[in-house]
Amino acid sequence: MRLRRNFFTRPTLRVAKDLLGQLIIRKYNNKLIIGKIVETEAYIGPNDKASHAYTKKEQRINEKIKILNNNWNRIKKWVDNKDKFFKKIITTKKCKITSRNLAEYLSGGHIYIYLIYGNYYQFNITTFKEGYPECVLIRALEPINYKKKWIKPNGPGKLCEFLKLDKSFWGVDLCTSKDIFLVSGEKNKKIDIIKTKRIGIDYAEEYKEKLWRFYIKNNNYVSKK
Repeated sequence: MRLRRNFFTRPTLRVAKDLLGQLIIRKYNNKLIIGKIVETEAYIGPNDKASHAYTKKEQRINEKIKILNNNWNRIKKWVDNKDKFFKKIITTKKCKITSRNLAEYLSGGHIYIYLIYGNYYQFNITTFKEGYPECVLIRALEPINYKKKWIKPNGPGKLCEFLKLDKSFWGVDLCTSKDIFLVSGEKNKKIDIIKTKRIGIDYAEEYKEKLWRFYIKNNNYVSKK
């Protein structure tokens, strides 16, 4: 069964755990690429110092409004209530928006994808309510219909290569897309979940200690044990 909006709009930590065992279905060149989610990381902005939405210096309101207006055409088909969306972002303290991270503010179930180091894409799924910059990074998949010529998706960058994802998927709604979506997989009660620190966020001060990374115990596709 396809995962619906109400799965993604729950509290982010709950979604990050419940995504483990679920299946990502990607339609590509009239074929299916299928992977089971085995590792995730939660990012709960704007207070989370590892989040792209966090900022120490308050962003000016007029700058926020300018970014929202300049990017409105990119996101308007995914926003339920423009006035509430703008107001929430404008009035939230220590909340930073950019043309890149704006997808992170969409309601749960959208794709927030971005390029790092000029080479690797990172695939995130938005969570919680519209206007809240929260998401889950999908760190690793276990291939279901694996072919030897395909790359092993045991890391965020490799995962995007495996699923054939790029910046064109920015903002895409996983609840309505025909090209990529999630379906129910294993029940969480059957999964032994390990929780630990997130990777590569030493800059995040006290938030680097949060146990907001989750993976399936003893799974061979987890990026780092």
